[in-house]
Amino acid sequence: MKRERWGNRTAFILAAIGSAAGLGNAIRFPYIAYSNGGGAFLIPYFVAILTAGLPLLVMEFSVGQKYQGGAPVALGRVKKGFQYFGWWQVVVAFIIVTYYVTIMGWFWDYLYASFTVAWGNDSWGYFANNVLQLSDSPGNLGGFSIPVLIGLALTWISIYFILRKGTKSVGKVIGFTVGAPFVLLFILILRAVTLPGAMEGLNYFLKPDFSALLGIKVWIEAYTQVFYSLSVAMAIMYAYASYMPEDSDITNNALIIVFADTCVSFMSGLAIFGTLGYMAQDAGVPIADVARGGLGLAFEVFPNAINMLPGGTFVVALFGIVFFLTMLTLGIDSAFSLVEATIAGVADKWGKDKYRTTVGVILAAALISLLYATKAGLYWVDLVDHYINSYALIMAGIMETIAIGYFYRTESIREYFNSVSEIKFGKWWTFMIKILPIILFVLLVRYFVEDIKVPYEGYAAIYQWLGGWGLIIVVGVLALVLTKIKSRYNALDADKAS
Repeated sequence: MKRERWGNRTAFILAAIGSAAGLGNAIRFPYIAYSNGGGAFLIPYFVAILTAGLPLLVMEFSVGQKYQGGAPVALGRVKKGFQYFGWWQVVVAFIIVTYYVTIMGWFWDYLYASFTVAWGNDSWGYFANNVLQLSDSPGNLGGFSIPVLIGLALTWISIYFILRKGTKSVGKVIGFTVGAPFVLLFILILRAVTLPGAMEGLNYFLKPDFSALLGIKVWIEAYTQVFYSLSVAMAIMYAYASYMPEDSDITNNALIIVFADTCVSFMSGLAIFGTLGYMAQDAGVPIADVARGGLGLAFEVFPNAINMLPGGTFVVALFGIVFFLTMLTLGIDSAFSLVEATIAGVADKWGKDKYRTTVGVILAAALISLLYATKAGLYWVDLVDHYINSYALIMAGIMETIAIGYFYRTESIREYFNSVSEIKFGKWWTFMIKILPIILFVLLVRYFVEDIKVPYEGYAAIYQWLGGWGLIIVVGVLALVLTKIKSRYNALDADKAS
């Protein structure tokens, strides 16, 4: 069966930027930075981009493009046993999208609320009580939050219509969805930096606290944020690159994507922290105490930032509509890329009818995502996000770098991407691929020790297992099962051929 292709190189780059520069930049980056002391986070973040983000992105582009397959197939063509590492990434991507779409559901609710500026002057109260209808614990599901359930349904319907015709329908969407967020974030930054107290907030964001760099938490969260933000170790970039011809430029594309992704994160940080500085001055409290942090930070701060725009209620409402619509466009690219990674992994082996594979994956993920639409949804999003990103995602990075760095001739990958690329990479790239699993493993073990000493956010052990450790075991078991199934199909195909 003939493999799908992007319409042109621009479509591929925009799709990859759209996957990378998503809600992880607009929401996750600011709250991770805020919880790690602002400027104390930036140094580890930029180190992680250079030592992990860029090398891994080039590696995944190279393997996906050279071997013309999603993560399981491409890694399996490198060496048969490596397909397990690919299936691990596919399962991780599948789990991430089940809660990622819920966050997008929250933005649908804010888009609707923008018509009347329904959040008023209490943005957190509106988020917790009107949107989430938040219960008192993860164990108290409390039924569905109807606003979130409606937003969730709208998100899944959107993803279906974008993916139903493959790369052709994706290419038609990304032209608008990638560019709009840059414009809107720039407007928010202009407003934020002119507010009283904004400089204090920006100083908190930009001034490094070197003493904080001695802690392991800030480093592991910097690496997890880079993985999450750049969509590496999620099977996405293997799939996207596999839809390009084998002689397409790799390093130039990767540098463009890393730059664009970093810009969105940095712009979101400027908008958030400038507003936090104003909020801190207005409340007379330190910046570290002005907001609750966590996944709800953006939903507490962005509405406040919109309220502060000059021009009265009409301007605030209009900008709110455009802004939250833009956040949806920012998120939709990442959401459908996570689904596409799963589809590509499955369809490369069993997807004689890719449309049916697409429908099946969407229906399965939509069913699981209902958990996050309950009134305890925020707790479960928080738990699953923490464990999947801090552990399962990092473990995926360790696996793929060990596979390519130690059980494959790494130099042949470098020779390949240099031969098709305008910008050549030296031996430093090979060195980073070999040293990266050691760095990640040391960080992961130290973080694990700290995490079991002090349970994450004080959640009870049962929730830690249901949303964390147990879920990671499930990832491994599913990846192993899929590997065995695929091996069985390979054997059957071989028997038929003989």
